[in-house]
Amino acid sequence: MTVTITATLRTLFTLPRMLRHGAAVGAHLPPDASVVLDPPTPELRAALTAAYAGDHVPARDLLAATRVGAEWERRGGYVPRLAESALHSPGWLDAWLAESPRDPDAVLVKAEHCVQQAWEIRTGARASSVSRDQFQAFFALLDDAVPVIGAAAELNPTDPVPWQVALTHARGSQAPREVFDAYWAEATARAPHHYGCHVSALQYLCDKWYGTHEEMFDFAERAAAEALPGSKLHALPLLAAVEYDVVADGPPAEGDRIEPSRIHAALERARELSDAYPHGDPEVAGVRNHLALMLLLADRHGEALEQFRAVGVHATEFPWGYLGDARGEFLEFRAGVRMHVAARTPFFSRPKPPGDPAGAETASASASSPVSPHCLALVAAPPHTVADAALMCGVPLRIAPAPGRSSYVELAADPEPGIRATLLGEDRLTAAADNFTTGEPWPALVLRRTGDRYGFTLLQQGKKVADHDWDPAAPVPDHAAVAATAGTLATAYGLADTRPVTNLLRGSDDPARRQSALVAALGLPPIPAGFGTRDEVLTTLAGARVLARRGFFAGIVDTLSGDPSGGPTVPRRPRWWVLRVAALLLFVPVTAYAWWDPDIGWLRASLSTIATCYITGRLTGAWRRRGRVRKG
Repeated sequence: MTVTITATLRTLFTLPRMLRHGAAVGAHLPPDASVVLDPPTPELRAALTAAYAGDHVPARDLLAATRVGAEWERRGGYVPRLAESALHSPGWLDAWLAESPRDPDAVLVKAEHCVQQAWEIRTGARASSVSRDQFQAFFALLDDAVPVIGAAAELNPTDPVPWQVALTHARGSQAPREVFDAYWAEATARAPHHYGCHVSALQYLCDKWYGTHEEMFDFAERAAAEALPGSKLHALPLLAAVEYDVVADGPPAEGDRIEPSRIHAALERARELSDAYPHGDPEVAGVRNHLALMLLLADRHGEALEQFRAVGVHATEFPWGYLGDARGEFLEFRAGVRMHVAARTPFFSRPKPPGDPAGAETASASASSPVSPHCLALVAAPPHTVADAALMCGVPLRIAPAPGRSSYVELAADPEPGIRATLLGEDRLTAAADNFTTGEPWPALVLRRTGDRYGFTLLQQGKKVADHDWDPAAPVPDHAAVAATAGTLATAYGLADTRPVTNLLRGSDDPARRQSALVAALGLPPIPAGFGTRDEVLTTLAGARVLARRGFFAGIVDTLSGDPSGGPTVPRRPRWWVLRVAALLLFVPVTAYAWWDPDIGWLRASLSTIATCYITGRLTGAWRRRGRVRKG
């Protein structure tokens, strides 16, 4: 009970600071809609896109360049991503091997593909949650992978990446320590500081597999001590700390506890590594994502916010995937850190501006950073109805009439967004659509275009009921999931046959055509010209109007007064009555208490009385006119 009261009082004391500083703290962070999970580099993205289209040539050329240039770190990152694409679209890899069966790059991808195929059947669940049949298939596929891994090592004897694959294979096949040590010796003989091999070895040595916490930390700290300046191996103790603090099951065994000083040293070493790279550099995105989580767990929220800023748009599957949906957890933790820092900022102070280290603005101007997203909502209701429902959404909207008594809606420029806009979380147009569809019978389809990635979110009754993305560099979506999404769309828009929609969702090639064709199949108005290439595409449409952002109380007053132009809505809709009756039920006891308690004062009591009388007058007048409206 005491803890609950203390927490409540703390919230009451910090809420004003949070409301005052929330919009400013973290304003330098990219919007949620820009954040992408493990975005590939431009050259890898081109290879993945071609692979899903059935063309292996870009992947062949990409890996050949890493082999000729002995770029083992890049090679160790590219091979797993290409092998993953072959899990979902194996035709391109089969064609490559048929054309060049002795190509060391093709055989290496095949080796990694075999191991991943086995793990896909086993899943990443704990052994207790894996069935006997899954284990049998898992070990059978790992046995089949052995000669392929051996061939990859023989075809390119100086390459450490086949041994990276072998180390992962050793973990899955329950290889004894002697086998692991032999693989490790082969890997380090070729590249003693190879990050991918070290990460794979760390997993073998962690407590949840075949080692202990102590052995894992010793290995990680030794590798970091011997690492070259700027090497990601300096972050290996950080990965060990995440395994120890986040991933491990339950408290450590007696005698296997890690001193807090070692975890603190791991964080400091990783922070120094992060500071050595430009902000937004995808090379150390994984390090920064792990560091942000560990700083947060250490109650170092200001430093965690700085790491989120350095991450930019490059969220990574891990460590957030350990906690749930990786991208969702990243965004949720990032928003939580912002509010925590705001709550700790003195009310009459200003949040500390971010300090840009040298080179921060050069964040690898590479096109590996995703393009800014563009969003547009297609709403199955006329503009005045949408505007009436959107008065309290907290962001400025531009609403334009569309064919078929529908509306186009987009975000209007807002140089200084308020706290409510900051707290909306997901991209603001989707959050606004979530708000203005609440309690309404009509759906809203929010379209997204970000570079060559296209998608949509369907909102109905204030809930996100469907979501889909077309990404040429991502696996083809599961048929069951696509069929479920098609069924939801068909229900929302009254379609009898879901097959055309399912076909449009199933592929990822030519996403622009698929998105436009989907809009047509749903019977929605066509997408305005220019969408996806520039902001605010509705400015040129006839009848477009901006619904200005309102404060919370101004939104209540405008909602109570009827439609946005001030004219009454005749006849009054049920929503109008519900809002006003709810407001009256709120203000009547507030007014009574204000006059009863002498500490509140006459001014506030008078204001609450005026509000109560105003609402009562509106309801009384509307009730009296109700009969006349019916007669008319």
